[in-house]
Amino acid sequence: MLPGPYLLFLGDTVEPGFAKTAFGLRDWAPDRCVGELTLPGAKVSTGLPELTLGEAYAQGARALLLGVASPGGLIPSHWRPTLIAALEAGLDIVAGLHAKLNADPELRTLAEAKGRRLVDVRTPPEGIPVATGQPRTGRRLLTVGTDCALGKKYTALAIARGLAARGLDATFRATGQTGIMIAGSGMPIDAVVADFVAGAAELLSPAADPAHIDVIEGQGSLFHPAYAAVSLGLLHGSQPDLFVVCHQPGRQAILGLPGFGIPTIEAVILQTEALGRLTNPAIRCAGISLNTAGMTAAEAAAEITAIAQQTGLPAADPMRGGAEFERLLDACAG
Repeated sequence: MLPGPYLLFLGDTVEPGFAKTAFGLRDWAPDRCVGELTLPGAKVSTGLPELTLGEAYAQGARALLLGVASPGGLIPSHWRPTLIAALEAGLDIVAGLHAKLNADPELRTLAEAKGRRLVDVRTPPEGIPVATGQPRTGRRLLTVGTDCALGKKYTALAIARGLAARGLDATFRATGQTGIMIAGSGMPIDAVVADFVAGAAELLSPAADPAHIDVIEGQGSLFHPAYAAVSLGLLHGSQPDLFVVCHQPGRQAILGLPGFGIPTIEAVILQTEALGRLTNPAIRCAGISLNTAGMTAAEAAAEITAIAQQTGLPAADPMRGGAEFERLLDACAG
């Protein structure tokens, strides 16, 4: 569990693309965000109030969250005075960088002296067991993809929120750093030792009331040469009753690997069902989530209709909502 609420730290970032964590928190967890803190030269803002460390603490913030990606995943030297001041102001620090806060002797010593926490989100908990593969109560839905980085997190968030709005007992289960920061808890699945990935997924979505629905954030793709192993372990450990295939129309090749083409949606459905039956023989596809960013409303509507007709399954862009998304929610609730 992460400390909060957050003061979002944007550093001196000038490129919005480097602040996707901060924007994700603003969009999906506004109740966990008190304001933002920037350094001189910053040209990126979430639109939240600009606060000093003292103002943020007085308004309820209990953690400074690093909402931007730094060069090389390291902690820039000119950020250090702010991080030190945050600890002295009574704030914990939360980060998802490759460089670990707890590996910094100065920050660790000061945090211990002040009774503050340094939370490295991409550090799995200790004691993750090997998966059992045994069935457990409750219902589970997993988002899977034709590729990585095309909307599995946003789809899971939208579905969990949509189901909850209908009065259903639904929980978003985060498996990546930004999702964990949004939810306040989760499992950094790509940082788990391979033998324990399925076990970590079992911990993430434990036995629950039969009516409860865990909506689990997918990672990678079963068709990705680098990340398929993570996707498979997550699939086996999640034991999903339902899955939603996420796809970005127009993408021709696996991200970063132009020699590997994007699989068809139908191929992903067949592969996911075949592999998922190992731990849940009743697994089935609930529908398709399309990332239509960059399309006009008319283009998106036509694509959504075409995919629904092609697959015979509900299709929607969760970010656009509408009747199509309500039909997808119907399938996810059933």
